[in-house]
Amino acid sequence: MPDQYIPLVTPPPDRDSPALWFAFQRGSILVCNTESAELPCCCTLEEHGVATVRSHYLGLLGERHCYAAEIEEAQALPAGWAPLGLRDLFGMVDSTLAALSGRALQILDWERNVQFCSRCGTPMRARTDERARACPSCRFTSYPPVSPAVMVLVTRGRELLLARKSVWPAGRYSAIAGFVEPGEMLEDTVVRETREEVGVEVGDLRYFGSQPWPFPHSLMVAFTAEYAGGPLKPDGVEIEEAAWFDAEALPRLPPSVSISRRLITTVAAQLARQYPKP
Repeated sequence: MPDQYIPLVTPPPDRDSPALWFAFQRGSILVCNTESAELPCCCTLEEHGVATVRSHYLGLLGERHCYAAEIEEAQALPAGWAPLGLRDLFGMVDSTLAALSGRALQILDWERNVQFCSRCGTPMRARTDERARACPSCRFTSYPPVSPAVMVLVTRGRELLLARKSVWPAGRYSAIAGFVEPGEMLEDTVVRETREEVGVEVGDLRYFGSQPWPFPHSLMVAFTAEYAGGPLKPDGVEIEEAAWFDAEALPRLPPSVSISRRLITTVAAQLARQYPKP
């Protein structure tokens, strides 16, 4: 069973025990072994000759302290260390380490973007009681941003409605997705996005699950919905193609690290059992 993660803001008074480091260079995470995706575990990165641009204490994973760090782009890496794309890491580690890696990247990106107050230009300072940066002049406070988005898998009998964007690899399809607008409920976003992107109406919405997605700072909330009417008409802007697929004849799907893959395969298996072929 994976160790429990406890988010914390205040680091320990000393660093006399090895900690787990989520260190990034040029947007890639640093690993000690690319085959096993082993993360650096040491008291400080400086003991390996690695200087940090910024670092954040993340909390405890089991009994081990965790830190996020950004490394200079020109920094030479210790022997055996190498950069690994975060999406690649997601497919090699458990869900806890994947989530912590995404958390680390989002926190580092946020701090980089709020060095100065957006209201008055004063240098921002880190708060010690919460994950935030505050302006000492006008008191404006910034928190790590989270952008909610919805995903919906529309069903019709044993069929699933899937769509593809032109920027995706050939033949890949996924569920409908889009960002939540200000003042909008999640359920309203599901209805609006489905109508806008593929022209159909939906009903009987049911929550499926959620997934933080650090590209750059989304929270994907997934639903299922039943087809309620309207002709299928891709918008031609975001959606290049859309089609109904039988539950046992699915096209190429997103990678397994995405909640969209789990949503589609789970629902497809349920529909295949619920509506067996004659």
